[in-house]
Amino acid sequence: MVLREIKYFVIVEYNLGGLYNVIQKLIDMLSTIQNSFLDNILFYQKVRIKRKFSNEELLLFHFFHKITEIYPRNVIIIKNFVFFFINNENYFEAKSKLPYMRKRFVQKKVVIIREEDTLIKLLFAFFPDPYIHDLRIEINVETGKREIIIGFLSFIERGIAIGCKGNYIKAVNRIFENHMKCEENNGFPIIIKCEVFNL
Repeated sequence: MVLREIKYFVIVEYNLGGLYNVIQKLIDMLSTIQNSFLDNILFYQKVRIKRKFSNEELLLFHFFHKITEIYPRNVIIIKNFVFFFINNENYFEAKSKLPYMRKRFVQKKVVIIREEDTLIKLLFAFFPDPYIHDLRIEINVETGKREIIIGFLSFIERGIAIGCKGNYIKAVNRIFENHMKCEENNGFPIIIKCEVFNL
C-alpha cells in the first residue's frame, strides 16, 4: 500500500513539474510574440530627417547636383563624413558617380544613402554593403534607451558596418540622435549597435 502511494505521489509530482514547464514555455512564447509585435511597431514607424542646412552643406548640395544632375533630399556633415540622402529611384545613378566624388574629397568620406520613410528601411539603407542577418530591439536597463542590435554573421561584415575605429557607426548614431524624427511615439532615443551573431 505504501509503495503504491509513493508511486502515485511521484507520478503526480512529475505531472505537476511537466505542467509547470508547459506553462513556463507558454509564458516565454507569449513574451516573444509580444516583443516581436512591439519590435514590428517600432521598426515600421514613420521617420523623417530634419532638413536644416549649414553653409557648407548648402555648398555640397549644389556640388552634388552639378556632378550628378540629381538634387539630394538632404546633406549632413558629421565630422569627416558627408551623407547625401537621395530618392530611391536616383540611387544607382548617383552611386555610379561616387568614385569621382571620393577623389574630389580626399579629407572627407562621401556616403550616399537612400532616403526612406520607415525606420527598418532606413537602417538597411545605412548599411547597404554587409549582409544583415538579424535586427532586434533591446532596452538598456541602465540608460532606459532602446538599442537596435544589427546582427552580422562575421567579424569582417561587422567591421565594414562600424567603419575604421567605429567612426561610421558613431556618425550614424549622431544622425539618429540629432537629425532623425520618429513621427510616432513622440520620437524616442535610439542607439544602434552592431554585433556578430552565432548560428
